[in-house]
Amino acid sequence: MGTNHGVRPRRGRPRDPDAEPRIRRNAVQLLLERGFDGMTVDDVAEAAGVGKATIYRRWVSKEQLANDALADLFDIEIPDADTGSIEGDLRQVYTDALMFVNSKEGLALIRLAVSEANRDERSAAIYRAFLERRIQLTQAALDRALARGEPIRRTADPALMVQWLAGVFVIRALTGEPMPAPEDADRLLRFTLRCVMEEDSGPDPRPESDTVDG
Repeated sequence: MGTNHGVRPRRGRPRDPDAEPRIRRNAVQLLLERGFDGMTVDDVAEAAGVGKATIYRRWVSKEQLANDALADLFDIEIPDADTGSIEGDLRQVYTDALMFVNSKEGLALIRLAVSEANRDERSAAIYRAFLERRIQLTQAALDRALARGEPIRRTADPALMVQWLAGVFVIRALTGEPMPAPEDADRLLRFTLRCVMEEDSGPDPRPESDTVDG
C-alpha cells in the first residue's frame, strides 16, 4: 500500500495580495460614478475581479467598504505631514488638498459629498468619519508644535481649522467657481496661522493681499 510521505496536501487558491487595494480602487470609482446607493458589492466584486465572499471577508457591509475606500483615497492623496513646524505641516497638507480638489476625481468627490450627505445618513456618517480623522491629525500637529515650543494659541481649534478649508471647497463646488489653485496654499495658510499663532510670534513674511481668489 503506497504512502504520501513528503507530499504536501493541496490547498485552496492562494491569497491575492493585491485584492484589497484593487477592491478599494474600484469601490471609489463606482462611488464617484453612481453614488452610494448605486454602488453595489456585486458590481465592486465584478470590477475588481474577485468574488463577493472575498469582499465580505474583509468588510462586513457596503458602508464599511465605502468608508474604508474613501479613507484610503484621502490618505493617499492628502497624507499626514510632519515637517518639523506647524507652518510646514499645514503648507504641505494644503498643497496636497488643493491639488486633489483640482483633479477630476477630487472635484467629483466633493460634489458627491455635498449631494449625498444631506440625503442619506449612511453617506453623511462616512464623510463625518473622514472629517473627524482629519481633525485628529490636525490636533496631533498642534500638539507636536506645542511640544517643540512653537507659539501656538491654547485656544486653537483643530475642528475649525479643518472645517473652514472644507467649507471653501464645498462653496466652490456648489457655485461652480474654480477651486483655489495649489499656488494659493500660502495665502490660505496665512488665514489659518493668524488664528493659530500668538500675535507676537513675528511679522508675516509675505504681506501681499490675502484675498482668496479662484
